[in-house]
Amino acid sequence: MESTGKYWIPVFNVLEKNNLWVTLSHPKYTKPQKGNKTDRKDAKWICDLYMCGMVKPSFIPPADIRQLRDLVRYRFKLTCMITGEKNRAQNCLTVSNFKLDDVFSDVFGKSSRSITEQILQHPGETFDVAPFVDGRCKTPIEEIQAAVDGAISTEQAVKLRQCLNHIDELKKHQAEIEREIFRLSDKYESVLNLIRTVPGFDKNPLTAIQVLSEIGGDMSVFPTAKNLVSWAGCCPRNDQSNHKIKSTRISRAGFYFKPVLVQVANALIKSKKHPEFTTRYRRIKARRGHKKAVIAICRMILTAIWHILTDLKPYTPEGFLESRLVNDSKVLTTSQALNLLKQRGYVIKDDTVPVT
Repeated sequence: MESTGKYWIPVFNVLEKNNLWVTLSHPKYTKPQKGNKTDRKDAKWICDLYMCGMVKPSFIPPADIRQLRDLVRYRFKLTCMITGEKNRAQNCLTVSNFKLDDVFSDVFGKSSRSITEQILQHPGETFDVAPFVDGRCKTPIEEIQAAVDGAISTEQAVKLRQCLNHIDELKKHQAEIEREIFRLSDKYESVLNLIRTVPGFDKNPLTAIQVLSEIGGDMSVFPTAKNLVSWAGCCPRNDQSNHKIKSTRISRAGFYFKPVLVQVANALIKSKKHPEFTTRYRRIKARRGHKKAVIAICRMILTAIWHILTDLKPYTPEGFLESRLVNDSKVLTTSQALNLLKQRGYVIKDDTVPVT
């Protein structure tokens, strides 16, 4: 079958119940020649390719993983909707001359939300903000008082109230979805514990669940770590002609999976606890830039995940920290050698000659 949108899923559900082997193919790899194209000829072309063994099967996870993936992706959509409503609420405050974003790091935190509720309950009235500010807030009261020196119109107040109510409602839906996600992932607790040994996946329990929902717990479907990296779209494409490389852009695969890896990679490159990631990032960034270096870190993370799920062993950084032997001998001058040692952190002192 050709994977066109969601139309293949109902047919696949029927065939899966009858224990039939289904090969799902990407339209990119079964596209016929342009011109003289019909649905009947497309089906015949796919059959011809399949009989010749030229159809690459796409990865279809088990049914329970597919259900978990659907909920995790829906949670991502809810998060995007919450962010959109927050932006609209922030717009209402800005056009009403309330600059809460200048004095609070989180406009929807405890202190800022209390001040916003007071503004909505008594629009157009001035009030003292001191009783509504939490004692742990570091911003001076005078600056907060100056930030609420505005007036909200009736129309903006109605819009802001609806935005805040919608945010609260979406958060309730998100909490219910998260409870169902944790219930479905209980059977994979051993796999999740292995994933959480990888740096960056031990803080938020949902991060490891996101990885599990996308790739599953069985790595036998990916023959090597390179196949997993290519499936996730974290490697450059092969596009060259006459020994000329036309493009090295990564593919659009991993629409839901890749952002999670990028977030983890951006956190790891700032950490001093994991030099295997920071060293590689700095080396690639100096030559190729930040974006390509971050994708390289994503590839390291995926490679580590493939190995720990294949070998069923926790993460260890020894594989990334192995010293590579240099085949070609290099000759350095004395000044170059001293500069190299200084870059490595060595402090060079002059030899002290003992007085006799």
